[in-house]
Amino acid sequence: MPLDEDLAAFLELVEKSIICGEKTVMHMLAPEKARLDYDLSTQILDVSGPTVANVTEVSISCRDGGAVNARLYKPIEFAHVTDPCPVLLYFHGGGYCIGGLESHDSLCRSFAALTPCYVLNVAYRLAPEYRFPTAVQDAQDAYQWLLSTGAEYSLDPTRLAVGGDSAGGTLATGLTITAREEMWPQPVCQILLYPCTGAWQNTESHRRFAQGYLLEEKTLQWMFMNYLRNEADRTDWRFAPLQAGNLCNLAPALLILAEFDPLLDEGIEYANKMKAAGVSTRVKIYPGMIHDFARLGNIVNEAQQVRKDIADVLARTFYPN
Repeated sequence: MPLDEDLAAFLELVEKSIICGEKTVMHMLAPEKARLDYDLSTQILDVSGPTVANVTEVSISCRDGGAVNARLYKPIEFAHVTDPCPVLLYFHGGGYCIGGLESHDSLCRSFAALTPCYVLNVAYRLAPEYRFPTAVQDAQDAYQWLLSTGAEYSLDPTRLAVGGDSAGGTLATGLTITAREEMWPQPVCQILLYPCTGAWQNTESHRRFAQGYLLEEKTLQWMFMNYLRNEADRTDWRFAPLQAGNLCNLAPALLILAEFDPLLDEGIEYANKMKAAGVSTRVKIYPGMIHDFARLGNIVNEAQQVRKDIADVLARTFYPN
């Protein structure tokens, strides 16, 4: 299928704004400016999220004495419920350098409202101020916080899913591997939107979509340069899950991929490797879509559709009967 017409028009406008000097490509910006631009663009590109019963700001202590902020969304259906309820632990994308609570507010509201379930959106610490493996450890500490403290917020640790988009998807699937290795409870499922899984960005889809499809090769390498301490970190499975020697006994997975995404091939490869390891894995490739399309609610209808599709999977997992 060709690139979606609305996306093609959007990408053409982006390219023109760069040529005219109205917009600077991300890899030419300082991280602080890139974060500001990313959050501001969200207000234009994405729709407002649905209303929820309550949004609670949470601070989670980290192993190094620091803390990360998180935002807990309570759906309207749970407004007067005190019994433990299912929860999605979610990690935003942004190549470990940008993104946060505001950029993914609409997405998390949608998951909470459509499923329904609680959603905990975690603002793990960003690079280059906090390099690898800080984001990984922050994700692990958030998972442990949910297991130990979640009941105080009416969260059910036996109905805990993990999810994320792009780099956040990497953090989410890495948690399932860590949980198995550390003998923590496995989540009930992992929701992975176009995750980063490869050590080197050398697949055919990386070559085919290196420029002009929103996530560009130079931007991706800028992100990883800011995040990684050295080249050896690339082969650490916590950065590149495809490097993991064993993917057995992990939570069932849903992989959401986009046809015109540089990360497409490595996403398919990771799904195939999980399937080969016996992990229940479902893959859905959205035709005509690009990386990050789930946050482009003002550009394409598929942004709403993918949210509904994910919520359906979560609902069937959380409420099997």
